[in-house]
Amino acid sequence: MKEDILHNLALINERIRKSCEQSGRNNNEVRLLLATKTVSADRIKIALENGQELIAENKVQELKEKYEDLKDIPHENHFIGHLQTNKIKDILKYDVTCVQSLDRLELAEKLHQRLLAENRTMDVLIQVNTSNEVSKFGVNPDQAIELTRKVSHYSTLKIKGLMTIGLFSAETDKVRACFKILKNLQQDIITENIPNVEMKELSMGMSSDLETAIEEGATIVRVGTAVFGARIYPDTYYWDEGKTNNKD
Repeated sequence: MKEDILHNLALINERIRKSCEQSGRNNNEVRLLLATKTVSADRIKIALENGQELIAENKVQELKEKYEDLKDIPHENHFIGHLQTNKIKDILKYDVTCVQSLDRLELAEKLHQRLLAENRTMDVLIQVNTSNEVSKFGVNPDQAIELTRKVSHYSTLKIKGLMTIGLFSAETDKVRACFKILKNLQQDIITENIPNVEMKELSMGMSSDLETAIEEGATIVRVGTAVFGARIYPDTYYWDEGKTNNKD
């Protein structure tokens, strides 16, 4: 098990390195996020104890189940799934440092109120539905700037960038178009110069398309199965209520 995970990590990190080199980017500009949905704490530990620092869950229940086993190992934990407002207290309790899937004002409002009560702040990314699929969460690209502007009014929410789940397709041009939309939105928001907003992060690209994502400016790529192996449930399980069938 350990040998397989370390071998896979080496392969992914080499893909990232090569993509950065070919894109004229510094390797330090791109972080590998390990998507740990259904991955056991023991397997995650192997990655964390061998140089990996960033993990993320899609479901709050899994975050809770693995917390005790992982809390003593230094790492950063993001949340990348659809967040229901009644789960916000758990996100805060289990040391999530960034919600990458902020996609609506109601969520921002309730997250802000909870953070305010606890005298805390949290990093967030605005999730954008760049593929225009009804099966996916995320704000419509046409509404992304306005949502960013409204969320910026909440002092507890530190907007660090954007996130998208690209089209799952073998046609690279179609996938690339999704990433270009996110990159263009980033540049448009930077031009708006909105207070309380940073646009340093573009979380996009998974195991099947990370090279394309890096070429288009990704700063975080999300990889799960290519490191930990195939999962025991269909993809619809991980993206909540069958809303999307993308792989990472």
